[in-house]
Amino acid sequence: MTMKRGGTRRAVVTGASSGIGAATVRQLRAAGWDVVGVARREDRLAALAAETGASYVVADLTQQADVDALAAHLAETGPLHAVVNNAGGAKGLDSVEGSDAADWQWMFEVNVIAVKRVVSTLLPLLRDTVRAEGGGADIVTVTSIAGHVAYVGGGGYNAAKFAAHALTAVLRLELNGEPIRVIEIAPGMVHTEEFSLVRFGGDQARADAVYAEVPNPLSADDVAETIVHALGRPAHVDLDLIVVKPVAQSAPHLVAKGELRPRG
Repeated sequence: MTMKRGGTRRAVVTGASSGIGAATVRQLRAAGWDVVGVARREDRLAALAAETGASYVVADLTQQADVDALAAHLAETGPLHAVVNNAGGAKGLDSVEGSDAADWQWMFEVNVIAVKRVVSTLLPLLRDTVRAEGGGADIVTVTSIAGHVAYVGGGGYNAAKFAAHALTAVLRLELNGEPIRVIEIAPGMVHTEEFSLVRFGGDQARADAVYAEVPNPLSADDVAETIVHALGRPAHVDLDLIVVKPVAQSAPHLVAKGELRPRG
């Protein structure tokens, strides 16, 4: 039997202050969703809210008290139909031997433990909505192709995103029998304003070099469109895993530079 959905739906999007998160807020709002953006930087959230009509909650998802406060706000302000776990990031491109363990700890906190906190805390709200309204609910987690294919220098980021991929796969098994879709979006190279800048400790020249001469890396809007598409499928259709890369990228370590053209 096909599950029906109707009325205005509400989503939470983490990491909403920039990049893929902000683009997802914009596109969900354009698609008619109510959206709650979540991030640490209130000035950016406020600007996004003024632009789109979304609401927002300032929260550090590495702090359980902040996640609990987010859940309390959501419970007081209406039903919750979807959670988009987008917050994350990378630090460094060093070897396993030579990398800083503190960078690994940060990457596991933001890419794995924060997702676990959000899922554990907000899943009861999704279930409440399903009980009250029927239909289904959604948990979307943005991982990376770095969670599927290892590469030299990946180190802690590979490890964290492999863990996020595993978390998502296990969650899907655990929720079997419930009308809750578990969707993983695994982007390849996405040119955003901050990802590589954070990875390289604010070194703008090194961040820019990642994308130099790469023909048409993905944009934040490309990934946001993929997320909105997955959420918009009929409720009985679960796009379990979507890998999305620019045509110039065959693998994390294999990216074409210059014009793409046929050989021979």
